[in-house]
Amino acid sequence: MPLEAVNLKPSIGSELKVTAGMLAEGGLAREIRDLLVQRGVLIARDVHLNDDQQRAFTRSLGDLRLGTVRKEGEEGLMKVTMDKKVNPEYAEFFPGTFFWHMDGTYDAVPPFATVLTPRVLSAEGGQTEFANTYAAYDALAEDEKAYFETLQVVHTMQAAMFPAVPDVPVSQMQKWFTYPERVHPLVWRHKSGRKSLALSTSASHVVGLHPADSRGLLDRLIAHTTQPQFVYRHDWRMGDVLIWDNTGTIHRVRPYDAGSGRELHRFTLNGEEPISAA
Repeated sequence: MPLEAVNLKPSIGSELKVTAGMLAEGGLAREIRDLLVQRGVLIARDVHLNDDQQRAFTRSLGDLRLGTVRKEGEEGLMKVTMDKKVNPEYAEFFPGTFFWHMDGTYDAVPPFATVLTPRVLSAEGGQTEFANTYAAYDALAEDEKAYFETLQVVHTMQAAMFPAVPDVPVSQMQKWFTYPERVHPLVWRHKSGRKSLALSTSASHVVGLHPADSRGLLDRLIAHTTQPQFVYRHDWRMGDVLIWDNTGTIHRVRPYDAGSGRELHRFTLNGEEPISAA
């Protein structure tokens, strides 16, 4: 049976017409993966995958990132919540998700994609937004494309977290500095030959530019990339499955009550290519 999908916006987002069994069995994996790279974000409604089904589906798309397994049956599972009792290791980093970012810019090879499902939703807020960095690059003027392809950008954890935690204690700041600093090209030339903007709040500065010019350029490119025509906002419902291409989008969550108990379950695929220059 061919994959049935409906585009949600012209440049980003498609809704899949599938069942839980169709996803977990993996028979549509190649079609789903190809569509994901084209559309940036895919959504399936009213599917209600459990953790085992979600893990199996994620594995059908690529190489599952295992992370630190703490309990039997939680291989590869990340619980996205502000509750430090549920996720004591990473909850303190989640305030950074309120700002536009790409995951894993401190890695040599960023994650390819992520599969996300809700377990507890907040009464208000908590929508997740995605912006297509392929489409944003394509929309640039030709002279800008040529110039931006010459630039490199330094990415750090502290740059990603300072906007979210401006009154950070020294002990927490010290933890940010344990993450490696990476230099990536501003324009990512993918193995496919397509190009995208490698943007994130983790972008500290552009190599060789005055700090004022660097900040102005990075802020302007984030504003350009997050124009409405490039953005899909997802309003969560229980039973949703959402997949995003981390190499071709940036994302953020909209504000919500940290005490709401909001919790999403996440499985991530290891990266397949470094951020390479054009």
